[in-house]
Amino acid sequence: MADNKEGLKRNAWMRIEDEELERVFDFNEGYIDFLSQVKTEREAVDYIVKVARLKGFTDIDKVNQLEVGQKLIITEKGKICGLLVMGTRPLEEGINMVASHLDSPRLDLKARPVYEADGLTLLKTHYYGGIKKYHWVSIPLALHGVVVKKDGQKIEVCIGEKDSDLVFTIADLLPHLGKEQMEKKASEVVSGEALNALAGSMPLKEVENDSIKKYFMQLLKESYDIEEDDFTSAELQLVPAYAAREVGLDRSMVGAYGQDDRVCAYTSLRAILEVEKPERTALCLFVDKEEIGSTGNTGLQSLLIENIMAEILHKAGQHDYFMLRKCLAASYALSADVNAAVDPNYPEVFEKTNCSFLSNGIVLTKYTGSRGKAESNDANPEYLGAIRALFDNHNVVWQVGELGKVDLGGGGTVARYMAYYGMEVVDCGVAVMGMHSPFEVVSKADVYMAYQAYRAFMQEFGAAPKTTTSKKRNVKKASKKEK
Repeated sequence: MADNKEGLKRNAWMRIEDEELERVFDFNEGYIDFLSQVKTEREAVDYIVKVARLKGFTDIDKVNQLEVGQKLIITEKGKICGLLVMGTRPLEEGINMVASHLDSPRLDLKARPVYEADGLTLLKTHYYGGIKKYHWVSIPLALHGVVVKKDGQKIEVCIGEKDSDLVFTIADLLPHLGKEQMEKKASEVVSGEALNALAGSMPLKEVENDSIKKYFMQLLKESYDIEEDDFTSAELQLVPAYAAREVGLDRSMVGAYGQDDRVCAYTSLRAILEVEKPERTALCLFVDKEEIGSTGNTGLQSLLIENIMAEILHKAGQHDYFMLRKCLAASYALSADVNAAVDPNYPEVFEKTNCSFLSNGIVLTKYTGSRGKAESNDANPEYLGAIRALFDNHNVVWQVGELGKVDLGGGGTVARYMAYYGMEVVDCGVAVMGMHSPFEVVSKADVYMAYQAYRAFMQEFGAAPKTTTSKKRNVKKASKKEK
């Protein structure tokens, strides 16, 4: 009973006033719609840019100089995006940055994906990011992405999201014949090379060899002008083909694919749309490739942050290389990424004193990494103290978290790549249950608190964190006369 009382004290729903409750649910309606529409990083960037333009943001390429309060859009390669609101203080004093990632675990089509076997057309895949492979069988899958032809023409593909659309699926082995399969380790129950999606079963008449595959390609040609060789220059992804849903009889949770990390992307997007003339310039950054180590030219291991800030400084008339280094080192950042919520079905993997829970507010994670904090950013206590004060002053419900028990493993975020520049950074995001599954779950209260936290940070955070050392004082005792 004592544990339950203590849990209720930390529960965000208990601290949300009745008049604010409607705003929490209204905010999540927009979030659910976003999750149902956006399932790839390219789709996310398109959505962000569209919404930002409606709110008065302008492409940075269209401006020659920067002014206080100016709202700008920065995009790169169709898969990363930045929204900027110019502040009143000089850029060399640093900026306030919130960075989330748009990619999620999925199944990518291989460069030569289409083949015929046993009267069926199938698509070969290569899984992206950390998944449990058995999650991806026997569920409806939609095909999203782009195909670029040799002449540069870009063809957008989205099949499986409308109620009238066809879907794809990966068939599992029936239990009657699955005795040997059921004796395997979970990691081996479904092999990577067995993740081949069903794509057709009708043959092309009067064709003897590969007639079923050829009929599939004929339909693809007729519908999208895509030929087999075009797969070589394509970026096609199989993702769960269902919409986001409310979870629970109280409708207090959201269930959907891709909430790691689009929950932080959406909340930080909504936050920066409301930022007006901050003291420190605010930058909301949406990046790619986090799920595979932030590699490539759209991940944060690249010079992405450096290049973006160099362009901003250039537009501001500051071309000094030292100013770039000074700006980055003086910046404050939130690595807006999710943490693992305690699952009561698996209590053995969590150290509950330090783990995060659904509905307990946004999660501050001082360090991520694995085991001995390997490959983590370990946030400085001075910075954490200032963040705590900010959240408390704005009635943001927050909690601390770790990614499970120490010896079991862990994970990393973009924080360490931001810390590379010397800026202060801490992981700060939403607790997720069923992370990396095709149907992740979050609390609506936590989603709303994330939005409030990111807005307060980008709008107001700016004072350099300071510490005071408490000292014993020799206090003169009052005399009887003084009393």
